Amino acid sequence: MSSRRARRGAAILSLCLGLLPATACGEFGGDAVKREASQAQKGQARNGQARGGAGTSTQVTPVVMILGDSYTVGERGSQPETTYAPAAARLLGWQVVAAGKAGTGFVATGTRRRSTTQGGAGAARTSGQTFMGLFESQLGWRPAPDLLIVSGGHNDRKYPAMQTAQAARELLSRAKLRWPGTPIVLIGPIWGNDTPAPATLAIRDVLRGVAQELKIPFIDPIAQRWITGNRATGTGNAPGYIRPDGVHPTIEGHRYLATRLVDDIKRLGLAHPTRKGTS
Repeated sequence: MSSRRARRGAAILSLCLGLLPATACGEFGGDAVKREASQAQKGQARNGQARGGAGTSTQVTPVVMILGDSYTVGERGSQPETTYAPAAARLLGWQVVAAGKAGTGFVATGTRRRSTTQGGAGAARTSGQTFMGLFESQLGWRPAPDLLIVSGGHNDRKYPAMQTAQAARELLSRAKLRWPGTPIVLIGPIWGNDTPAPATLAIRDVLRGVAQELKIPFIDPIAQRWITGNRATGTGNAPGYIRPDGVHPTIEGHRYLATRLVDDIKRLGLAHPTRKGTS
């Protein structure tokens, strides 16, 4: 009988410590049990506070949207999850939504091939999607993100720089109006070697000016020499990070670009972005 009473007492003690509030334990085990339960509750409270709050965790995963061209979403036939955008998100612990299309820009609309029934290669035609159209169709209808990154200009080099500037101004202004509490970062053209054409530098310069005008942080991969040397001459980091086409990054190149972006995002204090008006 005494053995059964001991087992019953142990079960009650376990029940008090794990399931019942301390005030209920007095009905079963007396002051000693109440003291044990109280100490357990205090330990749990201390653990909860150490995790980031008064007994609860306050960490929230930021939602970041990135709009861009093939550097951001991958060239045709590649997997978008292998580009620098999701790679940077993994490093920073973001939930990322990568949007855009290969060949596009603030003015550039990209191209696609019309299929033919008579054989042959087919004729190229524009897809009709600039960054503005892609923003509206892929991002603008969504709830406001904690950060918006727009990366491009590479494909706009064939258009007048001032036309690109105006298109960028309209897009960024619309994004600011749509999501007034969301910080925005603009990334200039990414180039596959360290000697970009003058037209590309002109696009970079007008985009920097638009960013300054709208008080938006500007990241300049060309000036920061994200890519150095030239794959064709076997110099710099280009042979390891750029594909044989001389334009698009390899998988390793995307991972490297992600580290450069992460460094800049941290420098800007946006590693853990939060929309204005939220806590």
